[in-house]
Amino acid sequence: MNTYQFQTAGKIVAGSHSAEQTAAYISTTFGSVRSALIISQPSIQKSGFLDTLKSNLLQVGISCQLFAGIKPEPTEAQLTEIYNLLSQESFDVLIGVGGGSVLDATKLLSVMFTNPMGIREMLGTDLVRQAGIPMVLIPTTSGTGSEVTPNAIVTLPEEELKLAVVSRHLYPQLVLLDPLLTLSLPPSITAATGMDAYTHALESYISNKANPISDMFALESIRLISDSLVEAYQNGDSVVARERMLLGSMYGGMALSSSGTAAVHALAYPLGGKFGIAHGVANSMLLTHVMEYNMDAIQDRLAVVASVMKLPEVLEPSSSRAAEAVIERIAEWTRVLNIPQNLRDYGVQEEHIDSLTLAASKVTRLLNNNPKALGMDDISILYRKLLVAL
Repeated sequence: MNTYQFQTAGKIVAGSHSAEQTAAYISTTFGSVRSALIISQPSIQKSGFLDTLKSNLLQVGISCQLFAGIKPEPTEAQLTEIYNLLSQESFDVLIGVGGGSVLDATKLLSVMFTNPMGIREMLGTDLVRQAGIPMVLIPTTSGTGSEVTPNAIVTLPEEELKLAVVSRHLYPQLVLLDPLLTLSLPPSITAATGMDAYTHALESYISNKANPISDMFALESIRLISDSLVEAYQNGDSVVARERMLLGSMYGGMALSSSGTAAVHALAYPLGGKFGIAHGVANSMLLTHVMEYNMDAIQDRLAVVASVMKLPEVLEPSSSRAAEAVIERIAEWTRVLNIPQNLRDYGVQEEHIDSLTLAASKVTRLLNNNPKALGMDDISILYRKLLVAL
């Protein structure tokens, strides 16, 4: 029997208004803390939450510095620039508040402050030498699950690719899951991040490294997201739907931490690196096509997924029909959620397919997880399925 393992954030606090108690949770988790760096993005700064957070930290004697300029899909150059700007400062804790880009940036900056290494030297698995500055991560989207994973994605524009730093040193010490911080998410971001979370769970469940631990988290993630994604999109003020999505996203992150994602993510990264397609959108575009490619290897697993999703086809005696129903439901979601399904909308043309294929073929960390091997021709065909004539 193969061995498997699981690790996650040190402490997780979940529930409405939990983020309002950040200062208190920091004190009980870390003890004496004198200085903090808050890392965030412009939209969160506009919401007023960061001002409240700074005020609460100051009240318990923690001085604060704020950097709220994290851009979507952070690049190596941007992270290096931020590090150079702040490297002479001393911080006891980093607090990341935002979507996946903010959480990944916080994780990378944490280890950049303590390791004499550049980001390129960290790219890969278990290459970060020392623990970083302790972290508090507060997600404001229900998508990446980055708050509970050892992964951080960085964009390399000159190579038109996204790559990952994977290290046990990227787990935070404290996570706060407050669904109230996700109520203001616009529908388009709710859709893209929600599909990203679902993709994490589904790929983790069909991954070659799937195991009893990852299966448990993956199936619960699928259940929660299936019940709540459309409701969160259509009724963004639903705290119940937002809370389920936030938990589903976290469980998806826990699943991929144990088993990993696969070909969908491998093919999505070049679309983001070369054409700037949001990660959740790229995953959504590829998901049905990759699952159809994998079908003969994952039919029984998809039948279980259909049961968890409470699809009516589960009542039929054929597991193949139940598996097909999962793919049909995903396709239905992309229509309801208005997620584009044509790469031409983003400027992709036939002449780009070869370079995209080559880039995806290099993401072997994820391709090796896929239940069916993909050759260059297979990858190329999958991309061409999304080149719809206008």
